[in-house]
Amino acid sequence: MSALTPQSDMPTPTTDKITQAAMETIYLCKFRVSMDGEWLCLRELDDISLTPDPEPTHEDPNYLMANERMNLMNMAKLSIKGLIESALNLGRTLDSDYAPLQQFFVVMEHCLKHGLKAKKTFLGQNKSFWGPLELVEKLVPEAAEITASVKDLPGLKTPVGRGRAWLRLALMQKKLSEYMKALINRKDLLSEFYEPNALMMEEEGAIIAGLLVGLNVIDANFCMKGEDLDSQVGVIDFSMYLKDGNSTKGSEGDGQITAILDQKNYVEELNRHLSATVNNLQAKVDALEKSNTKLTEELAVANNRIITLQEEMERVKEESSYILESNRKVGVTKDRTADGHALTEARKQLKEETQLRLDVEKELEVQIGMRQEMELAMKMLEKDVCEKQDALVALRQQLDDLRALKHELSFKLQSSDMGVKQKSELNSRLEEKTNQMAATIKQLEQSEKDLVKQAKTLNSAANKLIQKHH
Repeated sequence: MSALTPQSDMPTPTTDKITQAAMETIYLCKFRVSMDGEWLCLRELDDISLTPDPEPTHEDPNYLMANERMNLMNMAKLSIKGLIESALNLGRTLDSDYAPLQQFFVVMEHCLKHGLKAKKTFLGQNKSFWGPLELVEKLVPEAAEITASVKDLPGLKTPVGRGRAWLRLALMQKKLSEYMKALINRKDLLSEFYEPNALMMEEEGAIIAGLLVGLNVIDANFCMKGEDLDSQVGVIDFSMYLKDGNSTKGSEGDGQITAILDQKNYVEELNRHLSATVNNLQAKVDALEKSNTKLTEELAVANNRIITLQEEMERVKEESSYILESNRKVGVTKDRTADGHALTEARKQLKEETQLRLDVEKELEVQIGMRQEMELAMKMLEKDVCEKQDALVALRQQLDDLRALKHELSFKLQSSDMGVKQKSELNSRLEEKTNQMAATIKQLEQSEKDLVKQAKTLNSAANKLIQKHH
């Protein structure tokens, strides 16, 4: 990822924008993505022989953007093809945890982000592909339902999260290809959001929109949460498609060791992801427990308030009865004038007490309603806590299973290493024995030569004796 900017003395603003867009993608402009059957090949551009004709250099922004468009198109081809084949082999409805489906959305997100113009806000520059997707409802009225559902989805706080939710809903409707084609055909509207050499403005965008038609044969069902869509990290996992073209020949043992190492790395990454998920769920459970405790305390205070109001109402009733009884006694003992005055005062006080009683009853009804609402909220919170605890237990079980799988793979890796060491030792022993046998053969050959010489000597001596005897 060395300097991607053009090496010129005075870079123009347009060149800076294009170069910045190129640097924000995860695609290395020093590499070219190509397809080898069903696999992905990364080839360094420095290894590609160039014709002597004048061509754009590797540092030219237009060349870099064209290379990125080609890389994204090849990645989209591989992702869509792999998703369709795996979904048909699986034979069931896909959910959000299906790895090829996750990778497809990551690739689509990078396609939509390619060449996106940065909009200035009071918080700085912001890039989001939610703006272009909002245009679809103006071009295709059927997409208005998706846009409304995304805006009403609770928990979504960022434009990136809304864009991700829109892609998933469009795939569930099996109209993602139709919406993308309608959007790409209106380049006059897209020019407000994209640079002229962005993928959505070039031929590669139309090719990807045509490839999306094949996804209408699969069924998908997602349980979307705003927090998850906002916090996802869109990184393409090249290991699902990558194949090294230079290492087509290798021993079977090396291939098995490589596969075990890849599985081990994948399990460790998944283990870290699940641990982070468990920690997040544990934090949510703790927050819910604190909220539950707070609501319980508020409910207890409300119950005490209701009991106090009931006691005050009983006391007001007793005082009213006492005042009426006193008025009757005063009417018997005093004259008619005093009777009228006392009766007026008693009626006035009775009216005030009655009004006070009505107010107390209204407040009691309000408190009873609040108590019922608090009880309902408590039940809902308890249900939510139970569901979260069940999910936490399931995730912990998955984490334990993954740890067991990790230990098993580690054991297999150690066994493979021991087998390789044993083979190496056996090979060295065989070489030593071969050397020893070669030395022995040489000694035997030398001994044979000596015996031949001795035989010749004896033969000549025998001939001499025979001649003397004659």
